[in-house]
Amino acid sequence: MTAHGRIWRFGDDIDTDALAPGAYMKGSLEELAAHCLETVNPAFAAEVGPGDLVVAGRNFGMGSSREQGAEALKHLGVSAVVARSFAGIFYRNSINLGLPVLIGDVPERLGDGTFASIDILEATVTIDEDGGVIQCEPLPELLHAILDDGGLVPHLEKRFKRSTEPA
Repeated sequence: MTAHGRIWRFGDDIDTDALAPGAYMKGSLEELAAHCLETVNPAFAAEVGPGDLVVAGRNFGMGSSREQGAEALKHLGVSAVVARSFAGIFYRNSINLGLPVLIGDVPERLGDGTFASIDILEATVTIDEDGGVIQCEPLPELLHAILDDGGLVPHLEKRFKRSTEPA
């Protein structure tokens, strides 16, 4: 799984209320996603494009267990989130929803607007400007399988279907 896009840079401690603001939780996913990260970068939801990468510091996705934070990013076309560390529930929600998340340290000099490619299988981010490669922590094989199937529910459906088919 590879993607290419613009880097959107965020700092430490981005919480799920910034990703999925509580005031919009009763609305549609489209409405919720339109307000994703607006308290941190008001232009994000309107300007992020398919394949773009979110790069952040420590503790990305902290706060409540609302899975809508990962769902909003995926809905907006974000191909992956690379952060120094993740809140555990956000990390697992992202994988379960089919949004790749990698633990890695992207240098601060690579800010908003830098273009890069990400290879989830190899756990690398390659910077367009200079061809530099940032190595992230590789995901276990099982998590790759879940991501390849589009998330946990489709992955389990596929596994159950295989196990119930006649031999």
